[in-house]
Amino acid sequence: MNPLETLGLALGAGFSSGLNLYATVATLGLLQRFDVLHLPPGLQVLSHPWVLGIALALYVTEFLADKIPYFDTIWDAIHTFIRPPAAALLAYAAAGGAAPEWRWGAALIAGGIALTAHSTKASARAAINASPEPFSNWALSFGEDVLAVWLTWMARAHPLATTAVVAALVAFSAFLLYHLFQFARRAFQRLFAT
Repeated sequence: MNPLETLGLALGAGFSSGLNLYATVATLGLLQRFDVLHLPPGLQVLSHPWVLGIALALYVTEFLADKIPYFDTIWDAIHTFIRPPAAALLAYAAAGGAAPEWRWGAALIAGGIALTAHSTKASARAAINASPEPFSNWALSFGEDVLAVWLTWMARAHPLATTAVVAALVAFSAFLLYHLFQFARRAFQRLFAT
């Protein structure tokens, strides 16, 4: 893998892992298993039937957990400690043929990108849980799943385009996080002012 492909995979898999780690792992494994795309040697283990089975079972669990308002917030809180480190591990494995400094750099970038995606997802979910109807929560959950699978495929198939897409998604995440925190700050000020 050349450095551009490694960067695209690290960024794409990092962002998609921040949204849905298990969909990312399952997608990478299935793409390798069915020879749609070839993963670097460090990630080929993702196509092993045991790894695929566990990733798919955890994806189904997350798919269901994401549809339950407030439980999804607890799920996201727990996954704050799972998604970013796993994204870093995926990037480290993807850059297996590179020099150690490049591998660690890819891991740090992917972990940071995953934390950004995860923070945006968790904050948006917490804000949407305030609405009384479940449909916006479900729509956001489906959208996250589709984006995670698409971005994972893009990361391997079109690394340069993925780099641009992830840069735009990170900028959008920063914008969204800023406004969500402003909204939360105003809500808390009103709550404690009474």
